[in-house]
Amino acid sequence: MKPSGTTAGKAVRAGKAAQTVSPGGRQAARDQQVAELLRPGQSIALLQHLHILTREGQLNQDSRRKLKQVYHLYQFIETLLRELAQSRPVAGADVVPDLSVADHGAGKSYLGFILYDLFFKHLDSGQVYGIESRSDLVDKSRALAAQLGFTRMHFLDLTVAESAHSALLPPRIDLVSALHACDSATDDAIAFGLAKQARAFALVPCCQAEAARHLGSNKALMLSRTPLAELWRHPLHTRELGSQITNVLRCLYLEANGYQVTVTELVGWEHSMKNELILARYTGQKKHAAAQRIQEIGAQFGLKALVDTRFTWRAENS
Repeated sequence: MKPSGTTAGKAVRAGKAAQTVSPGGRQAARDQQVAELLRPGQSIALLQHLHILTREGQLNQDSRRKLKQVYHLYQFIETLLRELAQSRPVAGADVVPDLSVADHGAGKSYLGFILYDLFFKHLDSGQVYGIESRSDLVDKSRALAAQLGFTRMHFLDLTVAESAHSALLPPRIDLVSALHACDSATDDAIAFGLAKQARAFALVPCCQAEAARHLGSNKALMLSRTPLAELWRHPLHTRELGSQITNVLRCLYLEANGYQVTVTELVGWEHSMKNELILARYTGQKKHAAAQRIQEIGAQFGLKALVDTRFTWRAENS
């Protein structure tokens, strides 16, 4: 007898039924899956250019993960942008007409394009500035923005340090972002934001070698003075501790300059171990204790030269 009523028989029939689904039906199902994951009005062409969608406009396992990572980062910055939009000044000579974002070390302007597509594209105003020192990447970003009709995106061939004094940028910036800006470029972005009286920061630091160099240069002397130097006696620990101290000093520095700071984890972004996200909102409450702690940490770890170079407290940022 045929096992037509058995579980095995049902499985065979189900498999045959699945095979009878037309190619058009399978395509429609895939399109539906993509539509459910994307946000209303989101640019398919942009996602294809960023390799989040395939050339056929579909998602595979890797691109699905990338899209989730994009949304994870965006949700943090979107909250900041909405807060900034709701609290914009309405009068005064120094008012900036548009909500503005400056993305430092922009690279291919991955972050800037996502912010524009999901947030600024639906507004009547707002400017996004991508700051990148590699002219070929700047040219490609300009071409893509023109192709997509993102008219309020601007790409500047400048270093982070140069941008603080460039006439190509407005006198004030609302949000400063830096995604995986290497070594001291994150500190340059912070200095830029303070000079531009930024109302918020979103920073994901990358490799940070400057503090490690300072720790290594006086290692023998510090080992003779304090058992704390055991924390960076080995080169691997020197690098890890230097990264940790640098981010702690950055947070204290922002607090000393009147910002409320939150540190969270940006899990899985670009498969990088560097996934610490520093968010800062300007409140005007400058913490003198934070400035004092910076000096104390510099003394304890032999980093006075670094502190004097990178973390001198600005008294004015109102």
